[in-house]
Order: sequence, then C-alpha cells, then structure tokens
Amino acid sequence: MEAFIVDQALATAKYVPFHWAASYAKRKDSPEAQRNRAKAGGFVKGICHSSENYDQVKGAGFGWTRGDIPFPFDEHGDIRDKYLEFKAKMRRCRDNGIRVMAITPYPKEFIAAGIDPRLPEDEARVREVAVFLANDLRDIAGIFQVTNEMGVPRFTKPLKMPEAARFIAMQLEAMHPHRGDCLLGYNSAGPQADLHVKLRPWHKYCDYVGIDVYIGCFAPVANWMYMHEAMLRYLWSLTGKPVLLCEFGYISGGAPKSPEEKRAVLERYGVSSEQQARENLETFIAKVEEVSPKIHSYMVKNASGDYADFLFQLDFCNHFYSELPATTVIKKYPHTPEGQAGFYREILPSLAKLPFTLGAFVYCWKDSDKCYVCGQDDCPTETRWGLVDMQENEKPSYYAVRDALAGIK
Repeated sequence: MEAFIVDQALATAKYVPFHWAASYAKRKDSPEAQRNRAKAGGFVKGICHSSENYDQVKGAGFGWTRGDIPFPFDEHGDIRDKYLEFKAKMRRCRDNGIRVMAITPYPKEFIAAGIDPRLPEDEARVREVAVFLANDLRDIAGIFQVTNEMGVPRFTKPLKMPEAARFIAMQLEAMHPHRGDCLLGYNSAGPQADLHVKLRPWHKYCDYVGIDVYIGCFAPVANWMYMHEAMLRYLWSLTGKPVLLCEFGYISGGAPKSPEEKRAVLERYGVSSEQQARENLETFIAKVEEVSPKIHSYMVKNASGDYADFLFQLDFCNHFYSELPATTVIKKYPHTPEGQAGFYREILPSLAKLPFTLGAFVYCWKDSDKCYVCGQDDCPTETRWGLVDMQENEKPSYYAVRDALAGIK
C-alpha cells in the first residue's frame, strides 16, 4: 500500500495541476456528458451499499445504488447461488425505484474460478464472463463498472498494472456491444494517471471514466475541499470522457492518538515503542499474529518490504493505531457527525454544477461494526462512513444529503 500512496502522490504532482488548469480551456459544456446524464435520468444521485429499506433510501434523495457482482460461476460452470441472490436483490431495488450500478468481479475472483487474466489462453474466458454479465444484468443494471480501483494492492494483486489495464480493456471491449441502454466504464482510486493513459485506446468503449476521491480521510496532505473539483477536472482533461464520481465520502468519527495512547496499543503486542518492535521484529510479528490475526494476515498479503515499515508508515499506521492523524482532515469539517454533514452540504451542489460530470455515489449507507481491513471495532477508517448508524438511525449527514440532493434537478 505504501508504494501505491507514493505513486498517487507523484501522479498528483505530475498530472493533476496541468490538467486541472487545462480543463478551463476546454469547451464549457460536454455534449456527451449531457446525453449520458439524460440516459441516466439526470444527474446520478447514488449511494454505495444501500439497505433494502427503500423508503429510507429514497427519502435521502437517492435514485441509485452501487454494489459488487459476485463471480457468477462455480468450478463446474454452474451459476452460483450467491450470484443469483445478488441479482434478485438488485431486481428488488429496481422494482422499488432505485436503479443499479453493478461492479464486475475482481481479478482474484477470476483466478479462484480457474481463469487467470494474466494468461493469453484465458483471455477468451474473461471475455465470456464479461459478455454473460452484460447480457444477464443489462435489464436490471443501469451502469456497469468494470472491476474496481485497479492499482490499489488489495484489489489488484496478483496482477501488475499493465495486466490490470489489460484486464479492464478486454472486458470493456467485450461488454460494449452487449450493454444495451446501460452506461459502461471503469474507475480509478485517485489520479492513477498510468492506468488512464494505458486505457486510452479503449476509451471509445467507455460512456464514462470514473474516479474515487476521499479527501481528508486517508492521506495526511492536500486535504482541501477544492481537490474534489481539481480531480474531476483533471480526469476530464486527461481522458476527454464524461466523469463519474464512483465513490466519495467523509468519516464521521476519529481523532489523533496521544503518545500515551499509542504506547498502550504497542503494549498489546509486547513492546513499548516502534523502535523496540523493530529490534525484536520476529517476536513482535508473532505477537501481532496472536493478538490481531486480521492485521497479521493483511500485512502478510500486502506488505512489499519490511513488515515494520508496513505497520508503522503511511496508510496502514492509521489502522494499526485506530486513529486519524491531526492532518488527515479537512480543517473546517472535523471527523464528527456534524462535520460529516457539513461536508456533504457543501460538496454535493458543487459537483452537480460541473457540466462534464454524470453524477456521484456517496460512500456509504451504513456504519460498520468492524473495520474490514484490520478487523478492529475502534478503527475509524472503515467503520464511520455511514449516513445511518448500525441500528439504521439517521445521522446528521442523512439530512444534509437529503437537503443538498433536493436542490439538484
């Protein structure tokens, strides 16, 4: 993950300022975006991972939900129950007035099914799965997204970036003639300029290019509100395609840990400092495996070098210590329920005014009981994104989103 963050920082420094500035020189409207907005029924007002409390979801102003398609086939080629359950759930959403954005499976799911996107001899099978999904879901889904956030290690592995771009490209090409009235595209986590440049020859198969933006929630730098517009303008200038904000959001809880609180975390693993952990690394890592198996498993799967560097530097240290550092915040919007509400109140109207933007999907509907990355229930990074809490009580952000979306026609 640390290498990915460095790559993102370099891409931002190299590509975003120029293309952000260049976007102002482009024509102010985007006929393709307007056509595709009309096809989608207007500016896409979306939520990730909604519940089936349709009245509550629609009460917040959402007309779209976004979710992951399970891999459709088992080892015998039969359709899996998990896929049929997903399809039935998405049909219920559609029938209750909420349209669906469906994300095709990750590389690791293909590989688990015996289809390796890295092998030329398996390319035809990747295309067959993509065509099946397009044909089987096009009357239920309104938007297809080909896989998710290639470049983020936990989603991309074991593919390398050229292979990940090819994985997207072959599916775009295969699905395009079978998509019906659905919009088709892919996304990136942040700038990912290398991904978008590699995919330029396949942009002719895209109705949009997507991006996920989380300002003030992961990185300790560049946490200004205008970075949302800068990222969208950058992508529009770079690709020339309508832009869809596939994920964005703001965490409603989390704060820096004091030195004493951090030491208490380290003491769970038998050390009192990071230096002591490094000096007794083998014993320390064994204790991590004993006390926090989820942290250990994630570290083993995703660390590209020294385990201590992975735990204590950049992104994962926020998980390890269950904190949000002092600089990982948009200053005027603290990580509180009220700060989260203020964020949405400001951002949503500004997004709808950008003529090249198709819409946006808020991440996400509901708080989580545990962080899906590190498994800790007190880790704010992946537990406090919701517009409703674990009991589905509406948080201040629910009402802020409702009021903001009501003003977008």
